[in-house]
Formats: sequence, structure tokens, C-alpha cells
Amino acid sequence: MAYRKTERVQEQLADKRLRILNAARQLVSDGGFQEAPITAVAALAGVATGTVYRYFASKAELFAEVVSETSQRELEVVSAIVMSDGPATRRLADAVRTFARRSLRGRRLAYALIAEPVDREIDATRLKYRRALGRVFETIVEQGIRSGEFPQQNVPAAAACLVGACMEGLVGPLSPESLALEDDGQVLIDSIIAFCLRAVSGTTGSA
Repeated sequence: MAYRKTERVQEQLADKRLRILNAARQLVSDGGFQEAPITAVAALAGVATGTVYRYFASKAELFAEVVSETSQRELEVVSAIVMSDGPATRRLADAVRTFARRSLRGRRLAYALIAEPVDREIDATRLKYRRALGRVFETIVEQGIRSGEFPQQNVPAAAACLVGACMEGLVGPLSPESLALEDDGQVLIDSIIAFCLRAVSGTTGSA
């Protein structure tokens, strides 16, 4: 009986933590980190403000976890495309296209993950995201070199530049002050894809 009670308590604790994280993510998606005070997170999660601090020592720790979990999902999506079958040129174009489309679809959250001014703890987590995305791009560049689609090049540097093109190319359109793109960003997305393909192959390919 004591074991079942402990198990039930653990489930309740895990449920509260998940509700807090989901609430924080929703508020960041709606208005960014600056519009997500702990009191609002607690209210949306249906818990007391003090309860939030039992799970997360600070607001920065909570939002660093939001960044970590959200960026991990984005990495998994891009990684699945990179590790699929087909020419490296096409997979790179598809990965960049998907990254950009998902970012533009969730503009406020994407801006928070990429460029919104934040505490150092949150920024450190964002840097891990950029590095992890860079490693994913390293994989596709290496595969493209082996297949003869891309010339020999400094793979880590090329991958870092791809990350920069994807993120920096979207910062302006994602910013809260930016107007909605009339074509759902298709011209912008195509431009970023073409730039990335030229950067690693010297051609826009057949994306």
C-alpha cells in the first residue's frame, strides 16, 4: 500500500511539473519571455505561485527548461529529414524549408528561442540549441561531400554558417514589430534555401 501511495504522489508531482512547463511555453508563445511572469504561469497551470518555485528555483531555470524541451522537438524534426533517404542537396533544402516554415508558423515562440533578449542562463541553453543544430547540419554536409554533391570544405564552419543563415535570416520577420508576410514567407524561405545551397555546393541545386 505504501508503495502505491508513493507512486501516486510521484505521478501527481510529475503532472504538476508538466502543467507548469506547458503553461510557461504557452505564455512565451503568446507574448515572449517578458510577458510570462511566474504569477501568470502559476495561474494558467492551476497551481500556487510558490508551487512553481518548488519545481524550478528561478524564472530563468523554468524558461531555460522551456527552451531546452522546445528546441529538442525542433531538432528531432530537422534530424529526421537529414537522416532520411535521397540526395543530400534535397534533404538540406527540405530541412531548411521545414525549419523556416515551423518558425514562421510559431513566430513569437521561435523569436524567443532565437533572438529575444534573455538572462544568461536562458541564453546558454539557446547556445546549446544552436550547437546541436550545427551538428545536425554537419551530418548532411559530410554526406554531401561523400556523395560528390558538395565540394571539400571545412564541415564545422559550413554547418555553423548554415545555422546562422537559418536563424539570422528569420530574426527580422519573426520579431514582434514585423508585419505578417503576405505570401506566408515563401519568398523568404526560398531565398534562405538558395543561399544555404550555394554556400555548401556553389549551386542552388534542384530544391
